[in-house]
Amino acid sequence: MANLKLQVSVAAAVTKSDTVNIPYPGDNTASPNTSAWPCVLYVGGAGDLRVLTAGGNDVTLVGVAAGTFIPIQVVRVYSTSTTATSILALW
Repeated sequence: MANLKLQVSVAAAVTKSDTVNIPYPGDNTASPNTSAWPCVLYVGGAGDLRVLTAGGNDVTLVGVAAGTFIPIQVVRVYSTSTTATSILALW
């Protein structure tokens, strides 16, 4: 298995929402028509995590431990069914 290195240049706290994607807080000049770039997540507080993937899948990750990186390209964290806390979006 190849070694993967997570490199982050932009990070932001996630506001959970059932209707709004995670906004990219960085410079959008490379793709100005993209309001939500897919990101990976860091979960600081344990719980369930319901997300919308970049591919359009609505999935719930059950029992995510505190201090976990989620290596899934995500565009939204739902407020409904998400009990995890202190979530960061990483680009």
